[in-house]
Amino acid sequence: MQALRLARQSTTAVLRTTTPGQRKCLATATVNHTHLGATTSSSASSSSGRIAPIPISNIEAQWEKFSSDEKISVHEQLEVLQQKDWKELSLDEKKAAYYVAFGPHGPRAPTSKPGDGLKIFLSTVALIGAAGVVFLGVLSISPPPPKTMTKEWQEASNERAKEMKLNPITGITSEGYQGKGYVQSK
Repeated sequence: MQALRLARQSTTAVLRTTTPGQRKCLATATVNHTHLGATTSSSASSSSGRIAPIPISNIEAQWEKFSSDEKISVHEQLEVLQQKDWKELSLDEKKAAYYVAFGPHGPRAPTSKPGDGLKIFLSTVALIGAAGVVFLGVLSISPPPPKTMTKEWQEASNERAKEMKLNPITGITSEGYQGKGYVQSK
């Protein structure tokens, strides 16, 4: 671990003094160096007896019980495993790699609690009620509709259109017209 920490610190110092073009090349070399450092440090830590290799089968059930050192050890084991051909990995190894990378833990843990559905429902009903109150308030202070929206006015518009013979092909003065014409009000 200490070798990995020193490698990261020296890499950070080098990256501060380079240009963006040089950083891309250095970043690739650093990633390769860091992975090599991680594998050597994991083998050193497992050989020293601090953290034994953790079985990867059924990692989903064990993950929350692991300490941070054990989680790091699992990460390092999976890094070594993932460098192999994916066709050679067992189903448990693939599941463990997927769970550690994308599982519902850490920031991806579900945050819903019992009773959240009821809270959401009641909040939605309250917001719809508030919108209804605002609508009725605006409707109460709005002016009455214009006189052209009355049914009598619209019927008079139909009579005027027939007198002037408006739209004789498909409109109100055409033969066999069955529409309402200009009447829109109930």
